[in-house]
Amino acid sequence: MALGGGTFLTQNKKLNGTYINFISAARASSNLNDRGYAALPLTLDWGVDGEVFTVTQNDLLENSSKLFGYDYKHEKLRGIRDLFKNIHTAYFYKLMKNGIAASNTLGTAKSKGVRGNGLKTVVSVNVDDPNKMDVSTYLGTSLVDSQTVLPNTDNLLDTDYVVWKANVDITASAGIPFTLGSNGDLVEGAEHQEALDALEPYSFNALGCLSTESTVKSLYSEFTIRLRDQVGVKFQLVLHKKNDADHEGVISVKNDVTDDENVASAVYWATGAAAGCAINKSNTNKKYDGEFTINTKFSQPQLENAIDSGEFVFHKVGDEVRVLDDINTFTSFTGDKNSDFASNQTIRVLDQIANDIAVLFNTKYLGQMPNDRAGQISLWNDITTHHQELQRLRAIEDFKPDDVIVEKGETKKSVVVSDLVTPVNAMAQLYMTVTVA
Repeated sequence: MALGGGTFLTQNKKLNGTYINFISAARASSNLNDRGYAALPLTLDWGVDGEVFTVTQNDLLENSSKLFGYDYKHEKLRGIRDLFKNIHTAYFYKLMKNGIAASNTLGTAKSKGVRGNGLKTVVSVNVDDPNKMDVSTYLGTSLVDSQTVLPNTDNLLDTDYVVWKANVDITASAGIPFTLGSNGDLVEGAEHQEALDALEPYSFNALGCLSTESTVKSLYSEFTIRLRDQVGVKFQLVLHKKNDADHEGVISVKNDVTDDENVASAVYWATGAAAGCAINKSNTNKKYDGEFTINTKFSQPQLENAIDSGEFVFHKVGDEVRVLDDINTFTSFTGDKNSDFASNQTIRVLDQIANDIAVLFNTKYLGQMPNDRAGQISLWNDITTHHQELQRLRAIEDFKPDDVIVEKGETKKSVVVSDLVTPVNAMAQLYMTVTVA
C-alpha cells in the first residue's frame, strides 16, 4: 500500500500518511524503533546479483564466505568489518556492470565476479558404492560442499556456490577449475541508480556512498534529500567530500584513506557510526577503531574551517584517531532552521520522532481510529508517552504533555499535531573560569 509522507506547507495532500515538519522554535503507547541499520551499495567480487541482500553481524561472522566469497578475516572484507563495528544489520547491493559468472564443465558459479574463479570441483569414485561419485567443491583450499550421487549432474543439488549444469556425465577428476569469471566493466551512474531504486523500499538509519565521482555523489545526495523531504523517509547519507550538499541529511567525510585503493574507505566506518549511534549519544570524540589508515594531517585553522564548512572530520588525539565533531553538511542557517540542525545528534532525535510517529499512526490510526475527540486524545496520549520515553533516555529535555496538541484538521479525515521538543546534545565544549583567592 502506497502511503504519503514528508513535509507540508498546506493541508493539501492526496495520499494518506504522515506529513511532519521540523522547524526551530524562536529563540527569545508507541515504542522507540531500534537503530543500527545501514545500507551500502558496493563493488564486490562475489555476492547476490541484482537485488538487495541482508547481512547481520552473526551472518558476517559465520557465513562471510557464502555472502562475500572470502573468509571473515580476509583483507577484502576490512571495509565491511569497519561498517559492522557499530551496526547489527546491513542491506547490501552489489554494483556490477556486465559481470560474468565463472564456470567449468559441470556447473556455473552462483554469483558473477572474479571470486568464482577460485572454485573447483574434485570428483572421485565413492569407496562404498562404485556406481556413485563423490563430487566435492572447493573455494580456494576450503571444502564448501560434498555430495555423493549417481554419475550425472541432474542428481546434484545446487549449493550456495554452484548451480549445476543439466544432464552432464560426471567422471573422476583431480580438480576442474572454474574460469572466465569477471567483474565486468567500470561501474557508472546507471548501476548506482539501480542500487538506490532497489534500496528505496528498505528502512535504514544511514546510507553509505563509496564513490569518489562527483556525479554519483550528487545522485546519492539528491536521492537522500528527496526521500527525506518529499517522501518522509528519515535517514542520513554518508559520503566522501560532498560538503556542498548543505543538508542535515548528508554527512560529508573530509578525510582520505592512505592504505586502500579507494580514498573514500573511511565512509565504511562513518556510515556504521551514523547508523548505530543511539539517539541519546553523539559520535563527537568517538575513537576510530577500524582497520584503515586515515590521513589526519590538518592544522588547527583547517579543522576550524572544516567545522564551519559542515565537514565530518577525523583528527589525531595523541596516538588515537577520533571524530572531531558529529556534524552534517547543513550550514545555511535561518530563523526556521538554526545551527541546531547541523548536529547529527539533534537530527537523530528528530528522525526517531518522525519514524516512530509515522509507524504509530500508519499501523494504529490510519483507517482504523475515528477522527473524533476520543481518537485525537488517544493519539495525543501515544505521542506524549513516546516523548516521555525519549526524555527518560535523556534524548530530549523539558518536555511537558501540554507541548503536544492534537486537533482535527481542515477535512474530516485529517488530524493536526503541534509538537515542541528540545533535543539534548552531548557536552563538547568547556568554558571555565577559575578565581584565585
